[in-house]
This record gives sequence, structure tokens and C-alpha cells, in this order.
Amino acid sequence: MIKIFGILVLFLSNVVYATNLGEPDLTNTWVGIISLFIFVVGYYVIANEEKYGIDKSVPALFVGIFTFLLIAIYFVTNNLDIKLVHEEAENVILEIAEIFFFLFVAMTYIESLLHMRVFDSLKYNLVSKGYSYRKLFWLTGLLSFFISPFADNLTTALILSTVLFTIERENKEFLVPGAINIVVAANAGGAWSPFGDITTLMVWTSGKGDFLDFLYLFPSSILGYLATAFLLSLVVPRTKPAFDSEVEVPQMKEGAKTIIFLGALTIVIAVISHQVLDFPAMWGMMFGLVLLKAYSFKLQKKFGKNHFDVFHSMARIENNTLMFFFGILSAVGALYFLGWLTLASVVYEPNYLGPIYSNIAVGFLSAIVDNVPVMSAILKANPNMDLSNWLLVTLTAGIGGSLISFGSAAGVGVMGKLKGIYTFSSHMKYAWMILIGYFISIAIWYFQFEMLKIY
Repeated sequence: MIKIFGILVLFLSNVVYATNLGEPDLTNTWVGIISLFIFVVGYYVIANEEKYGIDKSVPALFVGIFTFLLIAIYFVTNNLDIKLVHEEAENVILEIAEIFFFLFVAMTYIESLLHMRVFDSLKYNLVSKGYSYRKLFWLTGLLSFFISPFADNLTTALILSTVLFTIERENKEFLVPGAINIVVAANAGGAWSPFGDITTLMVWTSGKGDFLDFLYLFPSSILGYLATAFLLSLVVPRTKPAFDSEVEVPQMKEGAKTIIFLGALTIVIAVISHQVLDFPAMWGMMFGLVLLKAYSFKLQKKFGKNHFDVFHSMARIENNTLMFFFGILSAVGALYFLGWLTLASVVYEPNYLGPIYSNIAVGFLSAIVDNVPVMSAILKANPNMDLSNWLLVTLTAGIGGSLISFGSAAGVGVMGKLKGIYTFSSHMKYAWMILIGYFISIAIWYFQFEMLKIY
């Protein structure tokens, strides 16, 4: 344990000595130092979004865009080859576009399902059965684990935390462990599917593993989650929540089941386009958007424009989330170009820390910094690792974000839904339970890949 935290401290404290092989080393220039300072300040503002009332997308965009402009100014004023900056910016734009449009389509489908009252129906079916708090705890957690691989961990956590708050609004003995359960389950479920977490998607689209390779992480994900869930369930009351039987029974709108089918078909098309045709996964997702629009036109012909319009679903997606990803990935790309990220590849060397300990440390770093920029930095540094270790860092970056309430997008989302109930301090009270699950997941991975050599 001490060794793991030592690695984390070493990783953070030595970043100023990083150099970037294969690119101009600008770490000791004014643009390198200022850019790093801007990144640190910007990320501080992002981490304190609620304190300053500034949406996280604003500082992320500022850091990403302004840093590249500073680099361009430096190259022009020093008579360096500006084409290098141009080419790097184009590479960053291409990487962002693949993720941006993938998420755009996925979020459009989720908003469409919300509009068609699919999740309202699910919520009613859960609260109307007369289940105990403990049974509802397990149901919401398991649903979170198995929905997040397809709907992404943030969306899943937001939906099921809404369900949780519908079930009970005051009983913290149920709400706090229930919220933690949903966050842990969403992050664990998102780790074994390229569609479940932005970090997993990044690893997949970077070609570090095939789609089916990520299924190897299912045992680690579910067993680690179940260990944490079991410990959390011990503090959940066995009593039943009150239920108003006079509440109107929500009905899914006409065409909802077809949209569910189209969403599943879109995932299949995205996988085939990437794995078989060697196209970006977003290409298949965009084709799925075409199918949804065509079906939207059919529904409008039959029921009128107000029944369902795919462009209304697009208008409701969280654009600030997409802008945040654009900004933070641009910022990481700039730091890579300047030469600040090579340390990640250095610590992965066998004669230094090696990939296993480094990847375990990534989980703790993800909890503090957020897994998206951490994974982006690792992919940019591109340490020499085999498939098993790329799967390990995917696992630890995903589930490591659960260790602290704001360590993942799912956790931040649920904190917003359950303000004053699910907080940093209430989460930390049970953090040791999450830590046990974290190490159980790593132990399962070690048994699979280091002992059985299953791949």
C-alpha cells in the first residue's frame, strides 16, 4: 500500500522533469512553463466548479485553445517550422472528432429514450413493487452495472440516482450507500465495454485492443463491484419505503421499443465499422444517427411533429460535457507537444517502476485528477505495454475514479443530483469499502493475465 502511494507521489513530483522524445523539447522555454502553469490553474478551477460557479467546459476550452495559440506564437517569433504545430493541431482535432461525434450520437439516443419515457417506465416498475430498501439497493446497483456498458457511466448514474431520489428523499442511511453503489457500479460496468466510459472508448479507438478484448475485464469489474456492494449493503436498512399508489403509471410512447432496437443496432454497426472495416467507430455511430432520423420522420408522419423529433433530442444533450472533452483533450495534446508527458513512458520502464505498479497508481491518480486527462496523457506518452497491461490501465482508470466522490464524471453527476446528501465527506466514510473492491479487481486481473495467461 505504501509503495503504491509512493509511486503516485513520485509520478506527481517528477512531472517537471519530463521530456518528449521525437518532438521538440520546449519544457524549459517560456511557452512550456507558462502552458504548464495555465494547465494547473485551469484544472484547479475545473475541480472547484461548484465553488466558483464556472462551468468546467469554460476553463477546459480556454486552456486547450489558448495553449495551442501560445505555441504557435512561440514558433512564429522564433522562426521555427510552424507546420509542426499545424500538423499536431490537426492530429488532435482528428482524435477529438472521433470521440466527440461518438458521444454526440450516444447522448442523442439517450435523450431520445428519455423523451419516449423509457426510463420513466423503468423507474415506476422499480418503486411500485414494494421492495425493501436493501433489495432496491441491489436492483439499482446491478442495473447501473449492466446499463453503463451501453449507455455510458455518467448517463447511467444520473438516471439511476434520479430513481434513487424518487424512492426516498430523506433517509440518508439508504441514500448515501445507494448513491455510492450506483457510482461504483457505473464505473465498474463502464470499464469492460468501449461504450461504457470515455477512457475505455479512448483506449479502444486508439487501437490498443479489439472490442472483444475488453470483455476480459468483466470478471475483474463485477467481482470487485460485488465485494464493495456487499459491504455497503450491510449498512442499508431492511425496511420498506412508502409508495403512493395513486401516482399515474407512465407509459412508453409509440415507437420507443423500435428506438431501443435502433440504439442496439447502432452499437453493432459501430463495432463492425471499427473492427472489420477499419473505420473510426464514430462512422458507424453517425450511420445509426441517420437511422434514428429516418425513423423520426416516419413517426412524425404518423403522429405529428411533437411526438418525436431527433433534433429536439440533440438540443437537449449536455453540450458542456462535449466542450469539456474538447478542451481537456486539446490541453493534454498541447502538453504532449511541449514535452511534458514523457515521464509517463519513463515510469513504465521495467527498470523503473514497471507497467503493473504504474497502472495501479493510475487508479489513485484518476480519483484525484479525473480519469479522462490521465488516460489521454498515457495514450499520448504511449508506453510500451502488452494487451494485458493496457486492459489493466483501462480497469484502474475506470474503477479508480470511484475512490473519491469527484474522481469520476458519474460521481460528480450524482453529487449534483443529491446535493447535501451525497457529499465528499459522506463518500469518504465508506471509501475503505471501495478500496477493498479496487484491489480485488486488480487481484482478479493478475490471476487472469499473470498466472493463467489467458490471452
